[in-house]
Amino acid sequence: MRKTKQLIPLKHELLDILMSMKVTEHEARKKNAAVRYLRARRGIEIRNETKRLEHDIADFDDGWR
Repeated sequence: MRKTKQLIPLKHELLDILMSMKVTEHEARKKNAAVRYLRARRGIEIRNETKRLEHDIADFDDGWR
């Protein structure tokens, strides 16, 4: 009986450690997903800006001819 009483707090402590590890892993995955999303969004914005600049330069060149 005494061993059982000693194991209960240990089980609770192990469960708390496991849960905090899960929370930490979840937060890290969430942060990585946000970074990937922002990088992809910025890549799309850069591509659109490049296309717009190429178009504007072509229009500008046509105006000089």
